[in-house]
Amino acid sequence: MKKFSYKVKDKVTGKIVKGEISADSKRAAGKALIDQGYILQDDIYEVGQENPLNRFLNRITTKDKIVFTRQFATLIGAGLPLAQALRTISEQTENKKMRSVIDEILASVESGSSLKDAFSKFPEVFDKVYLALIAAGEMSGTLDESLRRIATQQEKDAAMMSKIRGALTYPIIVLVVIALVMAFMMVQVVPQVKQLYKDMHQTLPMATEILIGISDFMINFWWLVIIIAGIGGYFFRQYLKTEPGIKFAANFKLNVPLFSPLFRKLYMARFTRTGQLLLSTGVQMLDMLNICGDAMNNVVVKKSVDDAAKLVQGGKSLSESLKGKDYILDMVPQMINIGEQSGKIDEMLGKTAQVYEDELDEEIHALSTAIEPVLMVFLAIVAGTMVSAILLPIYGLVGNINIR
Repeated sequence: MKKFSYKVKDKVTGKIVKGEISADSKRAAGKALIDQGYILQDDIYEVGQENPLNRFLNRITTKDKIVFTRQFATLIGAGLPLAQALRTISEQTENKKMRSVIDEILASVESGSSLKDAFSKFPEVFDKVYLALIAAGEMSGTLDESLRRIATQQEKDAAMMSKIRGALTYPIIVLVVIALVMAFMMVQVVPQVKQLYKDMHQTLPMATEILIGISDFMINFWWLVIIIAGIGGYFFRQYLKTEPGIKFAANFKLNVPLFSPLFRKLYMARFTRTGQLLLSTGVQMLDMLNICGDAMNNVVVKKSVDDAAKLVQGGKSLSESLKGKDYILDMVPQMINIGEQSGKIDEMLGKTAQVYEDELDEEIHALSTAIEPVLMVFLAIVAGTMVSAILLPIYGLVGNINIR
């Protein structure tokens, strides 16, 4: 018998429990924990062989969820019973953590739970949109179609986020390179120049004195810089987990120069695409708004959607409720108003989402094209300032020689 460490959640109390269990294999240990009424929260590891890198590599990614959803839709569409479909997918899933989630869902289904209840045990994996569409598919008998729609939605959302991350990555890399080059010059080049000017007994301009002062500080107190940066980074990350910090990050995305139009259109594309998906599967208007608010992943936009939901509950139309709300772009209520008049709100939401998705593609391409020369100019200014500060005393020395 081997010993395995585990991290599970108690179904009754909801508390996280950690411990060790003896079993012949990892799968047997997982099954024993599920039979005891626990929900697996992490992969199971043999005692003495826990590997933090494996835990990171085995995290459930968006791609894992898309592949699972596509496979599930295909098997259900082919007429396989739920339990058999889940068992087949589990056997083919390489990600250990994803496999443990599927096994837990399978155990719940075999014990008589609805599919929605089984999925809802893993809110960190399946969000409210996913659960609402699963419930709608179960009730209407179109589970395979609902699963296909979920997968399509996930793919579109992942593609948009990937494009935005790509647009953000290049400038970040360039700025890091600039910082490294500046640090190298401060630590290696400036001290040599300082010694040269000291031997020449040359009076230095203010810009050169400042540059040398910064260089001396970095060389003598580099450890202090690292400590301050580390402590500052830690407390900033902790702050971002608090309510004011979450709100700050949400507002920053919506107002940061250059990138704020991208984020605003991303949220509108997500809101309209999710709304179209939910309404087309029979989800009620108020439920749709509540779910869409959570799907925004931005507390500021969520508040606007929640405020609109209250107005809808009070009897106002959706278009009137959304009109004038912070960060709800004008085209959204305008298109919804057309949908209300024609009785095709879901269709108009889908068309609005497509417009914003197309605009995002164009703006990301335009931004990626424009940002390179801007960064090059910035690099030239930084490098030119440092080189000028280094060379100014030499120009002064040459000038004195010419005068003599």
